[in-house]
Amino acid sequence: MQKLELTQSLGQKLSPQQIQFIKLLQVPTAELETRIEEELEVNPALEEGREEEKAEAKEEKTEEYEETPKDEDLELGDYLHDDFSGYKMYGDGNGSSMEEEDREMPIATSVSLNDQMKDQLGYLRLSDRDNILAEQLIGSIEGDGYIRRDLGAIANDLMFAQGVEATEDELAVILDKIQQFDPPGIAARDLRECLLLQLERKGSDDPMVANAIRIVRDCYNDFTKKHYEKISKKLGLDVEDELKPAFELITKLNPKPGGTAEGLVKTQFLVPDFILHNNNGRLELTLNSRNAPELRVNRTYSEMMDTYDKSKRKDKKLRETVSFVKQKLDAAKWFIDAIKQRQQTLLNTMNAIVQYQYDFFLEGDESKLRPMILKDIANEIGMDISTVSRVANSKAVQTEFGIYLLKYFFSEGIATDSGQDVSSREVKYTLRRLIEHEDKRKPLSDDKLEKLLRAKGYNIARRTVAKYREQMNIPVARLRKEL
Repeated sequence: MQKLELTQSLGQKLSPQQIQFIKLLQVPTAELETRIEEELEVNPALEEGREEEKAEAKEEKTEEYEETPKDEDLELGDYLHDDFSGYKMYGDGNGSSMEEEDREMPIATSVSLNDQMKDQLGYLRLSDRDNILAEQLIGSIEGDGYIRRDLGAIANDLMFAQGVEATEDELAVILDKIQQFDPPGIAARDLRECLLLQLERKGSDDPMVANAIRIVRDCYNDFTKKHYEKISKKLGLDVEDELKPAFELITKLNPKPGGTAEGLVKTQFLVPDFILHNNNGRLELTLNSRNAPELRVNRTYSEMMDTYDKSKRKDKKLRETVSFVKQKLDAAKWFIDAIKQRQQTLLNTMNAIVQYQYDFFLEGDESKLRPMILKDIANEIGMDISTVSRVANSKAVQTEFGIYLLKYFFSEGIATDSGQDVSSREVKYTLRRLIEHEDKRKPLSDDKLEKLLRAKGYNIARRTVAKYREQMNIPVARLRKEL
């Protein structure tokens, strides 16, 4: 049975301005210019330039607007003419002009791994049928350069997708030819085969290469576990003169040959949002200038609103025109305000972080980092934790010691014997130093590392040592062992 009910409840909804601010806040500096360009494209009421320029521009056009009869119908097209693209006419403040923008610029091109393989396939001069098999195999190569699908599964794909029947042996013959392509090690089915392909490409005439091939081919499991003594006895190789050079050669091989193909490696540039200077012991924080763009409301659209207020005619066409103009003006003002609010929030958050971690920023010593969580900074600047999180997750600061992501400075606390809390960053730093100075012939186990850390006053469990070691991408003691 259905029935109607009237309920009353309290709720909170974000305004369009708040949503826009939140989105802008989490945009990194490197992407802010793109976001502003997008807004300039869709909103002709927004343009580049300083607010001070508005008064000067207004004086220059006063006569033009005085000549417009007050009771004349206003046409939207009269105001838009070429102002929509006007923002593109402004230079960057460094003497650049349209002539510089119109110059031909070289366009970077890249070739995918798949294209490289197909180009090399053309030199084999295979039959039409074998060429289909080869293209199927090349299509099965993953981004890191490996073929992880069974040849039987690839044969099934050929049958169902292209109606070509092929045996695993036939595919293996074609695969052997593809594995001779560049880069060395491509189309391997596992790491062992990848290493062997690269070593065989070097030729077995060199005794060191021959030893390396024997190690990977005959003692691969012992090699991965660094059981040097077992390999030495099994192959009859001298540890210092034969085994060690061969190991060094193997470790220099590329475990991911597909990653060397041009166009597959994506370079990411870290643009700092803040710049921190140490001026004789006094820290000075500035915001990256790219975070403070010069934006203003288009003068033409402002004049349209003023003219409408003075106009005696209020017909439907004029009301529709003004409604459109007002919508664009409001959106432009909201965007400018959101950019300014973004700048202020960034500075407030970073200033609080600098004050909290002042000792670290003075010397760059990781041991000076204090335990700090999002709530600490949120309480300091009087904002919500989610706001601080958005800033910390996508922003970076440039210091005299390098560029750091803000989230680097947030860490949990570890109790010490003195009853104080220290940052987990400090514990990780101490742990890394212990591992760096260990005897590589007898690396320290997690149990021994725990005891050494406790001796230094850090109350830490063995599983926490293992967690921190894994977070720093440091292998277990057995895999850190060297000859």
